[in-house]
Amino acid sequence: MIGDHRAETFTPLWDLVTLWNCYFYVSDGNRVYPMFIADEDHIVSKTYMTRVEGENTRLRHYLARLHRKTLCYSKSVEMLQHSVRLLLHYLKFWDVPVPS
Repeated sequence: MIGDHRAETFTPLWDLVTLWNCYFYVSDGNRVYPMFIADEDHIVSKTYMTRVEGENTRLRHYLARLHRKTLCYSKSVEMLQHSVRLLLHYLKFWDVPVPS
């Protein structure tokens, strides 16, 4: 999801995440999360978040439009979504889908 750390931004993401039927959720302790995640299912831990931050760093490494303070930023949310999907497909399958 693209946006700030408000509940309005987190709600659509939470709707997707709940479909995964997770046993617990690990987060950085943002004040919005307790509104959605039950205390017994929520782990706040910097140790576990290093994996997430590592993936974020990896995405920023491959896509200039995700770098902070750059001239290559995305003006279109749709193009940003397509770029991230294409990169994730490539990283998973080592293949770039090209229409025939």
